[in-house]
Amino acid sequence: MALDHAADLSRIDCWIFDLDNTLYPPSAGLFRQIDHAMTNFIQQELSVERAHADLLRAQYWREHGTTLSGMIRHHGTDPDHFLTACHAIDYSGLEPDSALKAAIGNLPGRKIIHTNGPRCHASSVLRALGYADLFDMVFALEDTDLVSKPDAQAFHTVFGAAWIEPSTAAMIEDDARNLAVPHRMNTRTVWVDHFDSASDPEHVHHRTQDLAEFLKPLQARP
Repeated sequence: MALDHAADLSRIDCWIFDLDNTLYPPSAGLFRQIDHAMTNFIQQELSVERAHADLLRAQYWREHGTTLSGMIRHHGTDPDHFLTACHAIDYSGLEPDSALKAAIGNLPGRKIIHTNGPRCHASSVLRALGYADLFDMVFALEDTDLVSKPDAQAFHTVFGAAWIEPSTAAMIEDDARNLAVPHRMNTRTVWVDHFDSASDPEHVHHRTQDLAEFLKPLQARP
């Protein structure tokens, strides 16, 4: 990993942000709600015991990038039905972070969201955080034909649609496995590691537990 991240990222003109647990902390509890809703959906959809449904939810996320991808592949689940049912959640736990908002707003170049969540969820999160005006483009699961990170096709779809030059872009993610493909594309990678993990993946150029502080030295020069 590079030591001087401000120097290493000085040529970046496009900042690609993940959404969930990247622009807000896991303590907001959104994923607890979504996981609970997904387990309910799987239990009812497949008529299985709750413990088995919860096991499948986690297994499909690990193996396919999203639980939805696994449900489609193995059970032919209707994606619209799944996404609607699993994102009918309470967003009141999200709290705006003025320091992070300022740090993102002051970055030079374009700011883009690339999320594995559906468009309705992305809109709700950005609205609750007060960040909607920070981003030039938002790519949700529907915009990648339901292909999710870490699948390379999802990244190529977004980079192509947004005319992103990989060598002058940075990808910011809380899930380190989603940074492997951008790294291979010659994009700089930033891991928001909330849990101070012991692992040190080779495809991660920079790691931070405080995204606002990490971004502060990168602000556009007047």
